[in-house]
Amino acid sequence: MNQMHRAEFQSPIGIVEITGTDRAILSILFSEKTDMEHPVGPGSPAVIVDCQRQLEEYFKGERTEFSIPFTSAGTEFQQRVWSALTSVPYAETVSYGAIAKAIGSDKAVRAVGNANSKNKLTIVVPCHRIIGSNGKLTGYAGTLTRKEWLLRHEKEVGEKRQSAGLV
Repeated sequence: MNQMHRAEFQSPIGIVEITGTDRAILSILFSEKTDMEHPVGPGSPAVIVDCQRQLEEYFKGERTEFSIPFTSAGTEFQQRVWSALTSVPYAETVSYGAIAKAIGSDKAVRAVGNANSKNKLTIVVPCHRIIGSNGKLTGYAGTLTRKEWLLRHEKEVGEKRQSAGLV
């Protein structure tokens, strides 16, 4: 069995806790702690160090896609939802209903919302890009304030990249 590792780093919107094995990331979650107990350091596995680097690049506006190995445990339905989340483009939003339709379960809007709330790979599996059908921000395990920040950040970075001809 792979050894479990945990490390934290300070993001612009709070401490992010990364959990993984030597081979893959298992969770990326915001913590409500104010002090880091396990900062990413020299003893951290390469996959954790790389995850932190990619997330820091994301927060600096230098990264719009992730290439870290990750895995998540969930039901077959949850896996379908999470896979659909990864197809939502950077700086764009879609509704829970659009995700339900994308996975072939048009009427499962609430179940999609429930699966979305169980996503443990925040930002990398971009559940923050899913909004209500009325265009309003709804539920986000990392707090609505963070969801709003992430969406605003992506919009601003996307606009800068577009004006610089990088898109």
